[in-house]
Amino acid sequence: MSLIQSELRLPCGAVLKNRLAKAAMTEGLADPLNRVSDRHFRLYERWARNGFGLMLTGNVQVDRRQLERPGNIAIDDNGGLEALRKLAAIGTREGAHFWMQINHPGRQTSAAIHPRPLSPSAISLPVAEAGCGEAQAMTLDDIRDVQRRFVHVASVARDSGFTGVQIHAAHGYLLSNFLSPLANVRTDDYGGSLANRARLLLEIVAATRRAVGADFPISVKLNSADFQRGGFSQDESMQVVRWLSDAGLDLLEISGGSYEQMSMVGLGEEAAKTGRKVAASTAAREAYFLDFAQRVRPLVKMPLMITGGMRSLKTIDDALASGACDVIGIGRPTCYAPEDCGPLLLGGQGNELPTIEHGLGMPRDALGPDMDDRTFKTVESFGLLGWFCLQLIRLGDGQEADLKLSVFDALMGYEQNETEALARWQRPG
Repeated sequence: MSLIQSELRLPCGAVLKNRLAKAAMTEGLADPLNRVSDRHFRLYERWARNGFGLMLTGNVQVDRRQLERPGNIAIDDNGGLEALRKLAAIGTREGAHFWMQINHPGRQTSAAIHPRPLSPSAISLPVAEAGCGEAQAMTLDDIRDVQRRFVHVASVARDSGFTGVQIHAAHGYLLSNFLSPLANVRTDDYGGSLANRARLLLEIVAATRRAVGADFPISVKLNSADFQRGGFSQDESMQVVRWLSDAGLDLLEISGGSYEQMSMVGLGEEAAKTGRKVAASTAAREAYFLDFAQRVRPLVKMPLMITGGMRSLKTIDDALASGACDVIGIGRPTCYAPEDCGPLLLGGQGNELPTIEHGLGMPRDALGPDMDDRTFKTVESFGLLGWFCLQLIRLGDGQEADLKLSVFDALMGYEQNETEALARWQRPG
């Protein structure tokens, strides 16, 4: 039997029936009040057929006033609890785990949604192409309110039938910003030393545990590093990992990067220098964050999850056999092959997932002859994100993925979709 097929018992006592997880990806399918819609049901019906041991939702927002995009699900006294329960029932069939990923976008909130989004400090995102608002430094009351909101959403998830939660502390969103000395220059108990910068995350984990009980899985998604000079470093991340392990975490997902450094979509340190996407020609490069997991493994006992680039069954089994990680997350292939990942990796119908993303890219002259390399790389990265987002929207609409969609057309189509979603969005009073 392949190792990916084996069970995993979590510290809280819950058991994953296998080690394959559908990773969290932003969906953009919510209704104008940011509630679960029929499009979510159609999408997750297809994903549930894979037999994943674990599925994670796209990031569910804790505050409707500040969203990663207008089509996010949010839980903020906006109703929709019956639809949440129906979605949870779809994702937990046949003993599968279905966890809600909980998030606050912080300064990565679009200016069209909120012109002054909350942030640890008044340091706005230095990526004009992202169109984010002007960061507003949080007060202590703001910090307490955000903590309350995370815990409230976790409690709603448990009561709605989800079997766990993941707290998003990666990718340049709010909790990730608190960890970063580039985004957090506070001088109070939530800034300065690493212990202070990690305080909000650890407080949320502890308060969530008190709210949901000892037997309900709690996970965190954490950057291995921001991949920026002066940012949240690997050494700092390793210390935060130790603290999370001591806090009784059930699963840590290792990721990396932010809008400023797109490591989470396969643009790593090499790409930061050259603008090229990370190649996938060797097994070592299939797992973007496996090296960090290997460094962390001797320090902690909690299970580790790796998402990013693993496509062959041999590489996946080798990673699991090494003990460096315990769960393998699959994201992008589920956007264009929504029912194939389980049969290929769990059902013995193949040895490798399709890798359409390796052939995706934008022609260098697509944005005009005068575009500098760094701006081109940034815009192309948003085009790649848009490509996968549009595929999920098609699946939610009951269509098949459009494999002929170009990255440039995806960039334009994604912007149009977000404009239309924003026009439908019912802004909170």
